[in-house]
Amino acid sequence: MQGRDWLLTGDGQYQVCKSARSWDLLQENYRLYRFLTEMEDILNQVSDESSRLPEIRMLVRRLIVNSYWVRSQYLEPSPTTGTSVLLLYDELGFPLTVQTVTFAPGTLSNIHNHGTWGVVAVLKGQEKNTVWRRTQSENSQDKIAATGEITLLPGDIISFTPDAIHSVQAIGDEPTVTFNIYGETDPKQRFEFDSQTHSARKF
Repeated sequence: MQGRDWLLTGDGQYQVCKSARSWDLLQENYRLYRFLTEMEDILNQVSDESSRLPEIRMLVRRLIVNSYWVRSQYLEPSPTTGTSVLLLYDELGFPLTVQTVTFAPGTLSNIHNHGTWGVVAVLKGQEKNTVWRRTQSENSQDKIAATGEITLLPGDIISFTPDAIHSVQAIGDEPTVTFNIYGETDPKQRFEFDSQTHSARKF
């Protein structure tokens, strides 16, 4: 499942990053528990976020390459909301949330940041990310503008800094399934943005 690695930052910039080749990451019996242990090592040993995110992207790629179980753990999208979330790991006192998310075709998220770092790998379907940045003015501190779009395919991985702003739409004819891992969210720094009213609210 080879793909591209992307990085989104709070200034609305996005770039393709160097990624490890899938065949270099093949490892027998690489399971979720080993991934979580290696994640803990990175969180404890690498404090600089710019160094941490590439290592986390590599671990996520290793996991999805080797673990059929992880790739098969997802729910069908809710007929009401168009999305479903399957929580794989969230332990009190350990700053990680691991989940798979399913979007029905056409489902569009709100415009948001995460208030923490995040890494998302596309397992099935296609996902369009619209990237945004704040364009503060005298009249509005929460005015935003789109800076571009990225279409992600199976095997693509996208990572975010805590202040990166994006919206997501499932495109194509089949549901989109993603593997998501996030750090510990700062609720004071997580916002939903409205591009029409130039406002933001915590969520």
